[in-house]
Amino acid sequence: MNVSITATGKVSDLRDRGFLRRLTLDLAPGCRLPAMTQSEIRIGEVAARAGVSIDTVRYYERRRLLPRASRTQGGFRVFTGDAVERVRFIKQAQELGFSLDEISALLTTGGGANECRSVRDLLRAKLVELDRRLKTMRDFRGTLANHLAKCESELKRHGKAAQCPVVIEIAHSK
Repeated sequence: MNVSITATGKVSDLRDRGFLRRLTLDLAPGCRLPAMTQSEIRIGEVAARAGVSIDTVRYYERRRLLPRASRTQGGFRVFTGDAVERVRFIKQAQELGFSLDEISALLTTGGGANECRSVRDLLRAKLVELDRRLKTMRDFRGTLANHLAKCESELKRHGKAAQCPVVIEIAHSK
């Protein structure tokens, strides 16, 4: 068989003679394979490109963080190419301490000045929360340092006969 490829990259000689038609499932009754466009991606590829599990992609779709995927005739989810970037954004926002509810609010802002105000307000609230957590952690660090000093003092004074002051304090606080 002679095969010639045209400037557009199409296999012309075989098609003209009907050979390519025999290599497809078009002749089987009721059997058609819908072609996926390059902008359509199956769930496994979205997950792999974004570095998450397939279950995570499904969960984000259920939470409406991702637009609902269309389905192939076989029932497979098919996402658009921007789904990968959206999943990456969600993961990065989570790593920065944003909850999925907060991320949802970020993703549904209207754009322009309203979007900027929403993001500003969310960032302010996140900073207040972070300052509160830092204070709590500093206070807890102070408590741990005091307990450590008590333990070291007890061990230094009583050696092998020492009784842990932290355990005694906790036992008496109940």
